[in-house]
Amino acid sequence: MQVRFEHLTKRFGDVVAVNDVCMEITSGEFVALLGPSGCGKTTTLLMAAGIYKPTDGDILFGERVMNRVPPKERNIGMVFQSYALYPHMTVYENIVFPMRLKKVARIDMEERAKQVAETMGIGQLLSRRPGQLSGGQQQRVALGRALVKQPDLLLFDEPLSNLDARLRLSMRGEIKRLQLELGITSIYVTHDQLEAMTMADRIAVIESGNLQAYCPPQELYDQPQTLFIAGFVGNPPMNFLNVEVVQEDDKYYARAEGINLLIPNQRAEKAAAVYIITVHKMVDGGLEHSIKRRVEL
Repeated sequence: MQVRFEHLTKRFGDVVAVNDVCMEITSGEFVALLGPSGCGKTTTLLMAAGIYKPTDGDILFGERVMNRVPPKERNIGMVFQSYALYPHMTVYENIVFPMRLKKVARIDMEERAKQVAETMGIGQLLSRRPGQLSGGQQQRVALGRALVKQPDLLLFDEPLSNLDARLRLSMRGEIKRLQLELGITSIYVTHDQLEAMTMADRIAVIESGNLQAYCPPQELYDQPQTLFIAGFVGNPPMNFLNVEVVQEDDKYYARAEGINLLIPNQRAEKAAAVYIITVHKMVDGGLEHSIKRRVEL
């Protein structure tokens, strides 16, 4: 299912949480909303879910405007950071809960629940309660519950934040594998740029409610459009050098502290600028090109 945000805005009193965001997500695409805490990414997700109503702008699923459609009529699956499992219910009861609300026939409900449980690798846990499960197992149950209703759209709100590093790595691969296998359009909120870079088809970078960039991961890293993106994306971080762009004969240089760095003519403009140095693109140029400077590690 295709999803579109058209000039999407959300205000809470005088605070603009999401400001004029325009995005199109193609059917079956996995898109990450990336940014620091409080930037508006979860607010955007909750508007897609129908939990918040936009102040301005539209949300479209296909060609249908969804602004006034209640959450229960949107056919979405949502996975939360806190798992949001019912502690008094068994794994099986948690998984079938959305189908009970839809009054799905008992035999169909049992068949789909067992199918999803096997897909998620939790078939042997159906009789247990959430308190008897590890964090990774609980997250699998939460994902299974989101999938069992066969949603058109999957929404993830920082689903791996409570897991340890090793389990996060494993679950990243599991979520991406399932999404590719099922072909469900997915929106994934995260503040972890490594998570976004390794999982998403495209990344939407949000800062202070504003969409800073929306492009594939490699493009985001190779061609950051703002200093915020350059500083936020990449591990190790990119290095910034304040320079003056100067012309000598037919060549352009970025000059800083008496050092000239040759830059392509087509990207040159005589002005103050910031030169971004990416560690992964540094190569050994030999002693004849060396510069004597102190290096701090």
